[in-house]
Amino acid sequence: MKILITGGTGLVGTKLVKELRKRGHTVNVLVRKKSNKPNEFYWNYNRRQLDSEALEGVESIIHLAGASIGKKWTYEYKQELISSRVDSANFLYDHCTLADIKLKSFISASGVNYYGTFISDDILNEEAGIVKHDFLSDLCLKWESAALHFGNIADRTVILRTAPVLSEKGGTMEKLNMITNLNLSSAIGKGSQWFNWIHLDDLVDMYVQAVENPKFEGVFNAVADEIPTNKEFMKSLAKSRSKLFLPVNVPSFLLRMVFGEMSVVILEGTRVRNKKIKSLGFDFKYPELKQALKSFVKA
Repeated sequence: MKILITGGTGLVGTKLVKELRKRGHTVNVLVRKKSNKPNEFYWNYNRRQLDSEALEGVESIIHLAGASIGKKWTYEYKQELISSRVDSANFLYDHCTLADIKLKSFISASGVNYYGTFISDDILNEEAGIVKHDFLSDLCLKWESAALHFGNIADRTVILRTAPVLSEKGGTMEKLNMITNLNLSSAIGKGSQWFNWIHLDDLVDMYVQAVENPKFEGVFNAVADEIPTNKEFMKSLAKSRSKLFLPVNVPSFLLRMVFGEMSVVILEGTRVRNKKIKSLGFDFKYPELKQALKSFVKA
């Protein structure tokens, strides 16, 4: 199958491109800088520019593009968070419709923050709506709405509401390792907030199956089985790194001082379940946190 990927040079995209090509798929990657590499095509959704050859023969699009959530949210950066996800998808849709392109599937990332960012013991699955409206839930709603437009030109639309991704090469682990690299670790804020997560290998496998398995359709929570509290997570992370875990939590106000509004991602959290994707028989390689953290420890 011929697949077009946005965000193909990021943490998830880089590994996904390699895996899809290994499985025999032809993968075109949209890039923000002009490139002479084979199967890399320039685009700039802000300037409405796209190499027309990028879409030739494409049967599936995977939309991973999006500015990092993990930076301070100024007003300008909030607009970039929205534009990089929503405007980019709308731009692709316009090009596909103008070229009369029909797709087998359109697969988009989203976030578990769709449900809202707050502390609760409630367990949320795909059938739950937005519980608390905030910036991230509104961002995810706009993101998913843009993806659903592709239902007009694609046989299937798939949305993966993704938890923070664990990888030894960056993402969530990169920031958390900054704490444990100081030879100590502690819970953050109250410590009772739930920490949803998914291993990079499992997330990549989800995208592969979303492309290849016609039963994948609609919204799925891309999150592991075991959901620890922040305190449990940080304690397990410290143990996996042979670091000291301190019983004193990092105060919430320090996080707010450093990260501003973005700190809500770290200080709040409810439990999200993967009910729907497991009903399709998806087999997690890393369903439990201990297994996932162990995979990052060099022998």
